[in-house]
Amino acid sequence: MPGNSSGVVAVERAVSLLEAFSELDYSLTLGELARRTELDKSTALRIARSLAKSSMLIRNDDGSWRLGPKLVRLGALYQSTFKTSAVVEPLLAEISDASGESAAIYVREGDARVCLHRHDSTQSIRHTARIGDTLPLDRGAPGRVILAFSGASGEIYDQIRERGFYATHGERDPQVASIAVPVFRDGHKLFGSMALTGPTPRFTDEAISKNLQILQVAARKLSAAMGGDPV
Repeated sequence: MPGNSSGVVAVERAVSLLEAFSELDYSLTLGELARRTELDKSTALRIARSLAKSSMLIRNDDGSWRLGPKLVRLGALYQSTFKTSAVVEPLLAEISDASGESAAIYVREGDARVCLHRHDSTQSIRHTARIGDTLPLDRGAPGRVILAFSGASGEIYDQIRERGFYATHGERDPQVASIAVPVFRDGHKLFGSMALTGPTPRFTDEAISKNLQILQVAARKLSAAMGGDPV
């Protein structure tokens, strides 16, 4: 139906406008928004004005645009559905300090994984992701672990289930290595994966062995806090 089709397109364009912002952008001009979304300026302006009505975008005095407070509320609501912040955030800080690498929790959303919680390493060279980032399930240790303990078939997933962890060097990004373990809730129900990530040169066999022990202890603590039974 033409009406439904046009409605879907409008939603997709609105989402693309919001996703045009990066963590480095306090605000963007209309021209830059149009360039990043590949929309003409008049269309970008019309959508921006619509988003501003619900406080998803704010127009600055100079005519540029920034993300609005409604997104903060929606993000908080999303995180609150898991009700894990009080336990997870100190735990991620602890394992990041112990390993020297960035620590994160990923959960599955459809065919992707989402960074739900994050604590960045204090080292000058580190891997950085943002809370809310959506990444592939089939590239990188966190996604592979989620697939394995969600019942994915294949030799690689059989091995992950048998070993209880997975480590990668440059599988998703040539410069990034990661190691991940599963986290459970309510018995054997998979919650997501806990991961340590950093530059590939730092993930030697010795470092992986050390970081695996750190992760396993933390994952058991988190699983127990959520009523899970770590396997």
